[in-house]
Parts: sequence; structure tokens; C-alpha cells
Amino acid sequence: METATQEALAGRALDAAEELFYARGLQTVGMDAIRSASGISLKRLYQLFPSKEALVEAYLRRRDERWRAALRQYADARPPGRERILAVFDWLGDWFAEPGFRGCAFVNSCGELGATAPGVAAAARAHKDAFRAYLAALVAEAGAAAPLADHLVLLAEGAITTAALSGDAEAAVQAREAACVLLGAGTP
Repeated sequence: METATQEALAGRALDAAEELFYARGLQTVGMDAIRSASGISLKRLYQLFPSKEALVEAYLRRRDERWRAALRQYADARPPGRERILAVFDWLGDWFAEPGFRGCAFVNSCGELGATAPGVAAAARAHKDAFRAYLAALVAEAGAAAPLADHLVLLAEGAITTAALSGDAEAAVQAREAACVLLGAGTP
């Protein structure tokens, strides 16, 4: 029972951390804010996560799993090949249009703490590597040349950054159109 309780409390803490860290940034959110938002005592919070950096790393790992699972579920529901690749950009557009979209949590986190927190930088790299590997698998499934995955990653990452800075979800549509050109499919 204790393990289930600890997992439930850790989940509550991570829910609060994800909401606050993504909305406000890592450095502006202290453990007191996580305590208040989660309803977990500070003592218990530090029992679950011995440091703020440990909490940040756990938040990033969980966000990575959820982000990639949502993308995979959306894209894999499309026919294999070009449609799945293009679905990545459709999914990005939906994400960009969500209230509170602030860009890539991994880029944001690495920009804030990556130089001083190797675990944060490693989590950001792992996320980007996993995203690239997923696109590479879609490219291979489509029978396209392997370097296309790197080009698609650049399009997606550029769209994420552009949407975050401009507040305009249209960046995903533009990236999708460029992906069509790269795929030799023309624009839809």
C-alpha cells in the first residue's frame, strides 16, 4: 500500500510541477509553489524528490513519455507512409493551438538550466533523439531516403519555435507544406 501511496503522491507532485514549470519556467517556480499546488507537505515532497533538480528531471521524463505517446497515437492512426509523416505536422498544429502553449518544454528547460544541470540537458537531448528516431522510423516505413528524417526534424523544430515565439499555430501548416515538397508530394 505504501508504494501505491508514494506513486499517487509523486503523480500529484508531477502534475503540479508540469503545470507550473511549463507555464512559468523552471527557475521561477520553487518547491513551495509545488507544495501549494499539489497539497503535499514540503517534507513529503523532498522525500519523493530529494532536490528540485530531481523533480525537474522526473517532470521532463514523464512529459517526454506523454508527448511522444500522444504523437505516436495520432500519427499511427493514419495509413503508413507519407500520411503518417504528414500527420506529425497536423498533430503539431493541434498542440500549437492548445491554450497555454509555450513551445518545447525541453528546449525551454535546457535553455534555463542545461548549462548547470547535466540531467536536464541529458533529458532534453534524449527527448530530441527519441523524436528524431520516431521520424526516422516513419521515413523508413515510407521507403524514403534516411536523410529525410533530419530534414523533417528541422522543419518540426523550427515550427515549434516559430509557433512559440509568434503565438501562431500556422507554423505547423507551413512546415507541413514544406514536408510535402520534401516528400515529393507537392502541397495538399
